[in-house]
Amino acid sequence: MSTVDRILERNARYASGFTGQDLPAEPSLRLAVVTCMDARLETGRLLGLAEGEAHVIRNAGGVVTEDALRSLTISQRLLGTREVMVVLHTGCGMLGFRGPELAERIEAETGLRPPFDFGTFEDLEEEVRRGVARVRGCAFLPHRDAVRGFVVDLETGRLREVA
Repeated sequence: MSTVDRILERNARYASGFTGQDLPAEPSLRLAVVTCMDARLETGRLLGLAEGEAHVIRNAGGVVTEDALRSLTISQRLLGTREVMVVLHTGCGMLGFRGPELAERIEAETGLRPPFDFGTFEDLEEEVRRGVARVRGCAFLPHRDAVRGFVVDLETGRLREVA
């Protein structure tokens, strides 16, 4: 049985007790979170979130990219969010390689250079600060004052705010 088939079985169990059909599209906490796609981060449990409470925007590294800003713009302008958390984590894979080197390797293998920046970084806290600054500096977002950045320690599960 493939992994996707096992996921479909899990989904059938989830759907059999599904109760979220009446939840509005607007997150009840008016919160959007930008975080990493790392499978070790279960954002609902990590942040104590229930279904319908927040938008969670995930990508490799939790980098506040142009696409993350696009999602935040929709989240705020159309779906009522007012606060933003940028949440990165210790042990992030984005700290372990360099984007230009990966681009060169892919180009050597495929003959094509990826047109996107991989968003790697060397300093976790500095990347949190950059992400917060990108959100605060985005003119398309009407709510830029309540933006905070954090690092999750994967040894303890605790959030630590980055000043």
